[in-house]
Amino acid sequence: MTHRDLAGWQAARYRPGQKAGHYESWFLRGNHPSRNEAFWIRYTIFSPRGRPQDAIGELWVIHSDGERGLVRAAKRELPISHCRFSPRGLDVHIGEALLRPGELTGSAETPHRISWRLAYSGGGAPMVFLPDNLYDTPLPKAKAVSQRPNVVFNGTLEVDGERIVIDHWTGSENHNWGSKHTDTYAWGQVCGFDNAPDAFLECITAKLKFGPLWTPAMTIAVLRVDGSDYRLNALGGALRARGHWDYFDWRFDTTDRRRGWRIHGRIHATRQDFVGLTYYNPPGGSHTCLNSKIAACEVTLERSGQPPLTLHTRHRAAFEILTDDTGHGVPLAT
Repeated sequence: MTHRDLAGWQAARYRPGQKAGHYESWFLRGNHPSRNEAFWIRYTIFSPRGRPQDAIGELWVIHSDGERGLVRAAKRELPISHCRFSPRGLDVHIGEALLRPGELTGSAETPHRISWRLAYSGGGAPMVFLPDNLYDTPLPKAKAVSQRPNVVFNGTLEVDGERIVIDHWTGSENHNWGSKHTDTYAWGQVCGFDNAPDAFLECITAKLKFGPLWTPAMTIAVLRVDGSDYRLNALGGALRARGHWDYFDWRFDTTDRRRGWRIHGRIHATRQDFVGLTYYNPPGGSHTCLNSKIAACEVTLERSGQPPLTLHTRHRAAFEILTDDTGHGVPLAT
């Protein structure tokens, strides 16, 4: 399959004029090497089901400065006619903003004015989040992959006139797409722990809705540490796993009994570390994404015959909650 190589994972799934609803995002995120500070930038396609003429491109950006208690976000929307997406690799244009392998530029202005000019390198092998065969099936309706899990960023952001130098910030390049957003979830990612700078974690606890009925919570986690990948993402294990979140604390615990692996941990942040974003849903309506890029994380890997390995970070975890609830108390930026 072409998407098994890096360019294939990066390539757009969207086809202009398609009538099936579709969303697709390429997002990049980075954390300061030592400060409680991070950025998140997202290039997005939104095409409502049955109305391909109303498709748009979206630019999103967040700058989080936990040391000053500032979380500033911006968004920009453009008609799909002002956008271009390559089906053969990473070549994304939304207006004058661009994303290509190793470089990204752009700007957004509502409610804050934020622009970026960044270069990045490295990353390692893609971390495939779902079981391999599910990328070629209709279900799940949302797919994701971190095609470059540990990259290094350099360049600048400008936030409301303030120039911020990005000097060897570490993070990731990611791609997700589908015909419908997952109905509710807690999602997390860490690119480098305080005590394991090369380790990478991605995890989710999610529920799906079918008519009036909800599935049980399903939890999967993938971890790369010390040169080995631990992918606890099989459907049976996801259903047996435990995961629960509230505002704003999430605990998860998943096991691969056959291999003798267990990953369990906690991701948490304060309400002030989040900003609320509105995610349009291709079948109609929208969800609210509560988004933090400066959360804390502690995670433990257990393996048969080996001592437990615990990784931790004070403020390098991405933490998102997708919800329709309005009682979270987080202000909506867009």
